[in-house]
Amino acid sequence: MKALIITGKNVQDHEFIYPYYRLLEEEYNVTIALKDGEETTGILGTKIPPDKNAKIISYDDLYLREPQFDLLILPGGAKAMEYLRQEPSVINFINKFKGRIGSICHGAQMLISAKRTKGLKISGYYSIKDDIENSGATYSSEVVEDGNIVSCAHYKDLGKWMKQILKH
Repeated sequence: MKALIITGKNVQDHEFIYPYYRLLEEEYNVTIALKDGEETTGILGTKIPPDKNAKIISYDDLYLREPQFDLLILPGGAKAMEYLRQEPSVINFINKFKGRIGSICHGAQMLISAKRTKGLKISGYYSIKDDIENSGATYSSEVVEDGNIVSCAHYKDLGKWMKQILKH
């Protein structure tokens, strides 16, 4: 199984670290894509090395030419997502991604920008409730699965969120 984590500077450390190691425990091959392709730091100081440059991610490069990713993880961190969602190639990739998606906290902003939320029940940090609802989704503060998206509002629910993601 192959998983891709797309993130950037000031990611919420827990929301990156916990899924990363849980996926490794489940024997996923995990690829980390970071904006600008350079080592970055989480908001609490965790050093995060990249495998791929998120700025040059394209749907063709990561999904058609290379073996398919089964899972996409979008950790939160308000600053990280505000910065990362400005990359059209990343948004295009998320829009076309066919596998399972795990989104936590402000990761829902990436789903909104990629036009993946309309008609779904989506969880995200309470401060983006209006954004989620304005995108045509129903907001939830719980771990929720709708279609191929498992979303979560807060890192306090990381265990339940990852359990639901790995259920399939």
